[in-house]
Amino acid sequence: MNRFLLFILSFLTSQMVFAQVISTDENTQESNLPEIIKNLNVTQDSRIDKMLSWHVENNKIKNKIDGYRVEIFFSSDLDAKVEALNIKEEFLKIYPNYKVHVKYISPNFRVRVGDFRTKNEALKLYKEIKDTYRVAFIVSDAIDFPLMKQIQYE
Repeated sequence: MNRFLLFILSFLTSQMVFAQVISTDENTQESNLPEIIKNLNVTQDSRIDKMLSWHVENNKIKNKIDGYRVEIFFSSDLDAKVEALNIKEEFLKIYPNYKVHVKYISPNFRVRVGDFRTKNEALKLYKEIKDTYRVAFIVSDAIDFPLMKQIQYE
């Protein structure tokens, strides 16, 4: 019993000693941070800085955000690509203000409409087109960044 307690005590002590080690790569990470973060004076665990840098770098590479689209067509037939392009043209004639994306996600060609940040925005379009496109449904997808609108001051 004494050996077990001694083992637990030594294990906990070693964990506390190693927990105080400071990483030496903090200086190299500071150069990768955005300017607004460099000017902040925050005391925190270095792992948080690593996670933040990782997140920023991944978002630069990804160039998309999570959002929603309305899928109006999917098929794996032999002429599915031609059908998808025809559906795209047909949709753009009726609703020219929306972006239409034709994707091949094995084994189906899919036609997805819009770049919506919230499901409620996608729901508005879905309600508008559900009678015309009976197989339409809302899907989560990586969407393009929305365009910034200019604010006009009076």
